[in-house]
Amino acid sequence: MNRERGMSTAEYAVGTIAACAFAALLMKIVSGTEIAELLTGIISRALNTDA
Repeated sequence: MNRERGMSTAEYAVGTIAACAFAALLMKIVSGTEIAELLTGIISRALNTDA
């Protein structure tokens, strides 16, 4: 039995491009002002000890 193991170079290239595209999409979403304000508010409430 001759089974192929791992990914070929083309599969690595496609996987790398997909990962980079996903990272770029996440950066675009997270760097938006609404999301930044939401995250800042959540972190501020979590760190607020003046309950």
